[in-house]
Amino acid sequence: MSADTVLSLVRDDLRAFAGYSSARSSALVGDVWLNANESAWSNPADAQGIARRYPEPQPQALRTQLAALYGCSADQLLIGRGSDEAIDLLVRALCQPGRDAVLVTPPVFGMYAVCARLQNAPLLEVPLRDSGDALVADIDAIIAAALSGNAKLVFLCTPSNPAGSSIALNDIERVAQALEGRALVVVDEAYGEYADQASATTLLSRYDNVAVLRTLSKAHALAAARIGTLIAAPTLIQVLRRCQAPYPVPAPCTALALAALDSDALAVTDARVAQVKAERDRLYLALQKAPGVLRAYPSQGNYLLVRFDDAQAAFDALLAAGVVVRDQRAAPQLHDALRITIGSPEQNDRVLQVLTARRAAA
Repeated sequence: MSADTVLSLVRDDLRAFAGYSSARSSALVGDVWLNANESAWSNPADAQGIARRYPEPQPQALRTQLAALYGCSADQLLIGRGSDEAIDLLVRALCQPGRDAVLVTPPVFGMYAVCARLQNAPLLEVPLRDSGDALVADIDAIIAAALSGNAKLVFLCTPSNPAGSSIALNDIERVAQALEGRALVVVDEAYGEYADQASATTLLSRYDNVAVLRTLSKAHALAAARIGTLIAAPTLIQVLRRCQAPYPVPAPCTALALAALDSDALAVTDARVAQVKAERDRLYLALQKAPGVLRAYPSQGNYLLVRFDDAQAAFDALLAAGVVVRDQRAAPQLHDALRITIGSPEQNDRVLQVLTARRAAA
């Protein structure tokens, strides 16, 4: 698929859109900066003066580090305010309101549908299929619905939130092949560090209609920094940069992200990911045997989806013990389910103690 074909997926009126040219858009050199109407003095609360100037729109040092982390080139990267901004940009840049559809696979992360609604893009839903052992993506149904429903964007969340299931790379490739020239396949890998399979970035060299979402919010423990990355064809990245609001990455967040991506910090992150995976397996096995649990689904994320005979009672018992979990009962197919994030060993022990004690006292 050529770069021109990728560009054809973008809204006609935005392909040549110039966007806003900020004061940091040009590579200018000087020692007295009077081009952005910034204050000549730092705020008293900012002793080091790191916040007085507007930041780089796409910090080069961070792009280089993220490219190394994700195994791609810097020109394939767009850094934004978490994955949410990239999702919103994709919907706005590719979907003509009222015409181009967004396909999702509920139960799944709700921001895809929210962004579609805000853009007045038709929403196509292909529910996950309960195989008995897992909630899995129905690949044939996704392809058929995308083709018949004029989907411009297909969001594949893997590992899926909240189901925890992954989509095999060959299945993602099948979707990309079937929708070549028709739709962009967006693979959301927010929890990719916890998964066993390789990233869908390995498909980018063969399929320009594949894009991948990554974030530093989960495994890298920087949720408050709001650093999300879209990895896609450079032509598409250039268009999205022109559609992005100025200065999306605050300088303090960039500094924090760079520190989090040095070798020592990455070694700690890797060790903690391994611990989460071990705890996930331990909690999964224990919950399967816990009274009142109907089913615990295996997971490739840092969470477990659990069905209860009385989800409200389980939620209330955990909350009374100071444990807050995610109530999933309003989501399609999940009328009896809670999502439990994998915590520290001590936190996971408390979850098990509460659920066991609740039933023993009944």
